[in-house]
Amino acid sequence: MVNRKWISDLVEPGKPGVLSQVYDSLMLVAIALGTVSLLFREYLPLFWYFDLISGIIYIVDYLLRWTTCDLRSEKPRWKAFLIYPFTPMAILDLLSILPTFDVVSSTYKLAKSARLLKIFRFTKIIHYIGPLEIFVTVLKKQWKLLLAVALVAIFDILITAIIMFQSEQEIDPVTGEYIFQNFYDAFYWATITLTTVGYGDLYPVSDLGKTLSIISSLLGIGIIAMPSSIITAGYMQELNRRMKEDGES
Repeated sequence: MVNRKWISDLVEPGKPGVLSQVYDSLMLVAIALGTVSLLFREYLPLFWYFDLISGIIYIVDYLLRWTTCDLRSEKPRWKAFLIYPFTPMAILDLLSILPTFDVVSSTYKLAKSARLLKIFRFTKIIHYIGPLEIFVTVLKKQWKLLLAVALVAIFDILITAIIMFQSEQEIDPVTGEYIFQNFYDAFYWATITLTTVGYGDLYPVSDLGKTLSIISSLLGIGIIAMPSSIITAGYMQELNRRMKEDGES
């Protein structure tokens, strides 16, 4: 009889043991093979074998995780099996599997049109690279603070865009049209100004518009810095917590 606990430890990244390390390496190879075709415009014949091999590995990994999910969950066994396909990582894993059906048979029109779903295969790297996994954990823990900052940024962008769209009525001498032809142009300008990117393709020419640009840029420095501070502080806390747990074990 197969030891389900052994399988659960095998598919869980970062577990000690030669077989676990080999399995982690195999998954990283599958991720590389499954996404290499996205780096080329033409689909070379060799990519068909890459996609088939990586697709089979993805399917096996998905089934192994599903059949042992109850061992990694605090929920009752039947509920763990029922809920697992709807968890975020399971959904991403399933989306990364869909392009495999186009490899098996080109008659699967849905899978064929969804070939770009291969991009979701990169998300599996999160399982196998520690710093990325810590980063995702920090995002989960600090999502309320990050959401609050995002709402402040969106509110600032929206108000700035409205003021700019209504106040900047100058005509571009080159095109003979308004500099901000529609609200989306103003919203785009407000976004790149707040983030201090400033591509220079759209810019105000009136004194009021220039003043608003100065204010928006100064506010952007503080607003954009807040998520970086939150993530950095959360990352260090999570890293210290894990180091402390490793030291105690």
